[in-house]
Amino acid sequence: MSTQQEEAIVTEPDTQGPGQPEFESEPVPGKAKRRPLKKRTRIAAIVIGAVAAVSAVLLVTSWAVNSSRYVSTDNAQVDGIQISVNAPTSGILTNWTAQLGSQLHAGTAVGRVAVQSGYMQPQLVVRAPAEGVVAVNNGVNGAFVTAGTQLAVAYDPASVFVTARVDETEIDKVRVGESVDLTVDAFPGTPLTGRVVEIKNGAAGVFSLFPQSNSTGNFQKVTQVIPVKVAVDDRQGLALVPGMNVTARIHRQ
Repeated sequence: MSTQQEEAIVTEPDTQGPGQPEFESEPVPGKAKRRPLKKRTRIAAIVIGAVAAVSAVLLVTSWAVNSSRYVSTDNAQVDGIQISVNAPTSGILTNWTAQLGSQLHAGTAVGRVAVQSGYMQPQLVVRAPAEGVVAVNNGVNGAFVTAGTQLAVAYDPASVFVTARVDETEIDKVRVGESVDLTVDAFPGTPLTGRVVEIKNGAAGVFSLFPQSNSTGNFQKVTQVIPVKVAVDDRQGLALVPGMNVTARIHRQ
């Protein structure tokens, strides 16, 4: 063996021999070591999950019970019999006294219409046709009106009712005479009761100003609603005004 080979053998370190340091693998960049969750954190997560599961079960159960017992809709409003005050002839409206919320009495004068006829300007009296409270006021003193112009719309507060619009897929479960639970948005703390007195014979879309038509061939099917008239048993002193939003739960047969 040559001298160079002996030196190479002597100088070569023995990595496997006793007493030599072992080489450790370097950590992989970006790989963080996971820390176990604390006991309190695990307990809190379990409790939150259990509460969420129970809430979901209760919600589904409540929905199932309500669906089996009621036909519910929040597409409902307080309604009333409209009393229209119209101009008796064409001319200039004067002495108009009807205001929003004012009480009208049958036969009482609420204004006059001055007829434009040369030098003569006879005036015709505008009278309220029935008892009611003004809900819409279109009358303006000094304005020209034509015969039959609607000057005001009133309603009788003693005969207000609720119009509930029920999906056509649920209307077969509604019967005249059934009880109805009512909640008026304006008075959420005072539940009311009523009863179904009439089910309209057509969908609300048919009676709209612009009913849908499929003559173009691009018809999109939309679930229609059927108006259901609900009489209020006892208003409990509430000032129910037409237009107020209502949630109605109609008892199923």
